[in-house]
Amino acid sequence: MASAFEVPACSVCRAPAVVTQAYSGQSLCERHLDRSVRKKVGRELRKQLNIDGPTTVLVAISGGKDSAVLLSMLVDLIGSRPDVRIVAGCVDEGIEGYRPPSIEAAAQLCEMLDVEFITTSFEDQDFLAMDEVTSSLNSILDRTPEAPRLPCSYCGVFRRQGINALVEMVDADVVALGHNLDDMAQTVLMNLTAGEVERSRRLAPHTDRPAEGLAPRIVPLRWIPEQEVHLVALHRGLPIHNEVCPNAEGALRWRMRDVVATLEEDRPGTRHGLVRSLDAIRAMTPPEEAGAQPIRACERCGSVSSRPVCKACEMRDLVGVK
Repeated sequence: MASAFEVPACSVCRAPAVVTQAYSGQSLCERHLDRSVRKKVGRELRKQLNIDGPTTVLVAISGGKDSAVLLSMLVDLIGSRPDVRIVAGCVDEGIEGYRPPSIEAAAQLCEMLDVEFITTSFEDQDFLAMDEVTSSLNSILDRTPEAPRLPCSYCGVFRRQGINALVEMVDADVVALGHNLDDMAQTVLMNLTAGEVERSRRLAPHTDRPAEGLAPRIVPLRWIPEQEVHLVALHRGLPIHNEVCPNAEGALRWRMRDVVATLEEDRPGTRHGLVRSLDAIRAMTPPEEAGAQPIRACERCGSVSSRPVCKACEMRDLVGVK
């Protein structure tokens, strides 16, 4: 009796496929999916990373699948170059039960790939640990009703400062982030629905329009769907922590995940279209005119900022850190 479910064959070698790409019409086995992803990442890396002399690349890792695949791919593609130093860095936000096991996974990954591993924490940077911020939200809102109501608003600002601190620790020339296609599409949609075109212009990659005083960000996984990243991580046997942050639910991005997933299911290729829209928006402003906001040093902490007092210092005030 024939099986009611037949596994599709790989479009390249006819082996059992692990994914069928509705957006391309292809089915791929795990080996050819890995090869396809590596090819796309390599193409983006050539576009986004300018290596002209000794270059230190800081890979921002979290212990999750995206940054694990990113680091693994970078080691494959440029790790043997004598003019490239790859360092992996992790920011500990202070979320008990979530961050410790993910840092352990990140450390195991770096040992497996023979990559230097560094860490910093919110407390190292004179921020409150996120568990303290979350437990203090009601009192923060009592004092300042207009303050952000969700933990992610604070975490995102502090995390960016943490990555900047990691950059300084190793004098990195560029930062590689593990944003996949779904992440990018969600961000573009969030910005468009809020009318924040200028914010979209400032999104990574920053290869041809770096902000003065900041190491440019690159996003080599920007065309790789989240599902495919996960499958590659499993195929490569990478140690990953696959839990969702306990503070994520309720955030706008959490809702946008569902919106983008539904649109993609109804109309395959929607995610690619959103990211192409981002590129079209960026192309409307020549790189030499992209730096619309003046860059200065924060009057309080000295970090790079477009305003007299940076967002991180404003958030410090809100949570009661002096």
